[in-house]
Amino acid sequence: MTEIGFYHLQRSPLGEALPRLLEKALAAGLRVLVRVPNEAEVERLVVQLWTYDAGTFLPHGSARDGRSADQPIYLTAADENPNGAELLAQVGGAEMSDVGPFKRCLDLFDGGDDDQVSAARTRWKRYQAEGHQLTYWQQKPSGGWERKA
Repeated sequence: MTEIGFYHLQRSPLGEALPRLLEKALAAGLRVLVRVPNEAEVERLVVQLWTYDAGTFLPHGSARDGRSADQPIYLTAADENPNGAELLAQVGGAEMSDVGPFKRCLDLFDGGDDDQVSAARTRWKRYQAEGHQLTYWQQKPSGGWERKA
């Protein structure tokens, strides 16, 4: 079963929190698939990952870049895994039809958006019923993460 961590964004927006988590994943040698709700969000995150920190580079790409299989971080709005990622990051309520093929999944949701919170609760219950290992993380005032469940 997949280890699924729910990340409750309360202190910083996705554009600040996601790159830090992606840095840790790459440092651990993991390939990452970032699943977003639509193509506009793919493009927004492409820009965000290029500009979030002038001193850091996160190698990433999307379908428009080609060579999908070679991308350490692949951004998509589709139900696909062309880079053979072991780590899935689901953001903005987007979700894969099957998280089973992934070693780990990060489910990031905006705590200020009631619809995203409700949808995250629904996913939690479904994943729990499917037998996945679940953890729940809240942002600390410093921006780091604290495991709550």
